Order: sequence, then structure tokens, then C-alpha cells
Amino acid sequence: MQSAVKKIGNSAGVIIPKPLLVEIGAKAGDKVDLRVEDGRIIIEPARRHPREGWAEAARQLAAEGEDGLVWPEFANDDDADWTW
Repeated sequence: MQSAVKKIGNSAGVIIPKPLLVEIGAKAGDKVDLRVEDGRIIIEPARRHPREGWAEAARQLAAEGEDGLVWPEFANDDDADWTW
């Protein structure tokens, strides 16, 4: 497939055909990582932080009253032996 480099303000851009985006698991609006390797521009889906979105999900669960413990607290047999 071919595309053209187009002027976008003071920068330039390339239209990436949908089949290529599908192949890398990306869609319009997704963040990507760019790098140059051996004279080629490499485009990869941006790596997400493993806990990205957890804070917002926790707030939503709390707002819905769904933030209780899944397993109620339970003791271990030797808890009485611990010094705190």
C-alpha cells in the first residue's frame, strides 16, 4: 500500500489505511509510539501502564456502591502470634 505525506500545519502526516491499523490492533484516536530504526519509521500501539484507568474505575464502583470487599476479612491461624 502507498500513502502520501501531507502538510498539517507546521508538521506533516500520513494517512494509514484501516487494514494496516487493524493489523497492529490500533484504531483512529489511539496513541502510538514512533521511532526510527534503520532508516524506517516504526509505528506501534502505545504501551499502556498496567494500571491505567484503575482510579476512575474505583471511583465509578464507589459511586455505584459496589466497592465492598469481595471476600470478607478472615483471619489466619497464627495471627495471634504476630507483634504489631
